[in-house]
Amino acid sequence: MSQQYSPAGFNLLPPVVKNLLIINGLFYLATISFESAFGIDLVNLLGLHYFQSDLFRPYQFVSYMFMHSSIPHVVWNMFALWMFGYLLENVWGSKRFLIYYIVTGMGAAVIQMLVHWIDISAVQSAAHAYAANPTLDGFVGFIRHYYPGYYEAEGTLKSFIGEWSLAKNSPGYSSQSLDYINQLLKLQMDVPTVGASGAVYGILLAFGMMFPNMLVYVYFLFPIKAKWIVIIYGAFELFSGISNNPNDNVAHFAHLGGMIFGFFLILYWKKKTGLYT
Repeated sequence: MSQQYSPAGFNLLPPVVKNLLIINGLFYLATISFESAFGIDLVNLLGLHYFQSDLFRPYQFVSYMFMHSSIPHVVWNMFALWMFGYLLENVWGSKRFLIYYIVTGMGAAVIQMLVHWIDISAVQSAAHAYAANPTLDGFVGFIRHYYPGYYEAEGTLKSFIGEWSLAKNSPGYSSQSLDYINQLLKLQMDVPTVGASGAVYGILLAFGMMFPNMLVYVYFLFPIKAKWIVIIYGAFELFSGISNNPNDNVAHFAHLGGMIFGFFLILYWKKKTGLYT
């Protein structure tokens, strides 16, 4: 018989979950306030940047998970943290729950950095190949392949291409095209990853492993067993990550990273103690 998941018993707001909710809320308010009052962009300071970016700092592997890009982003993550996290903390205890949260959050950052490295390495290799023989057709092909959204939206780039097409033998355009590519590479490296989603997906994975038959009401209406929620969300993130939609700014592989690190941490605890708990 399936257990029913409902907010009854235990502590509905255990200390780690409560303090994580408060800290994330404060960080979001600070992000807005510092930008408005002092012109300080906390996302650039605390969001996770690619390791070759001038904006990268090692502490961002932790700080990024307390930053959020919008009110819906932080509200959804905090709701999911409470919904799946309070029962885990009550069962595991606060210390183990906090360790799990930090490990899965940092694990998500590691996977995101790895995926980012794969993507950027491919662009850098293509850029080096282009630099050896910069041509108009090669430049257009490079931009359309690696930065299709930028190619479609950026009017200045289209003007540059149009001018170059009228003076194909001018060496100045070749040099400018290399500058364009370097600027786009820098922009790609400087895009930060923010949010607690990696840790939240790790918590979702743990909830599904520990309480696989517990019913969760999706949109408060449709009951579904926790194990199926984990499978559905995991499959969706994998599909979305592989699809690599250029208009999708969600770090799907970071979500999977949180689940992967959570899975192996739980297996380690199970091997060590003989129990998930």
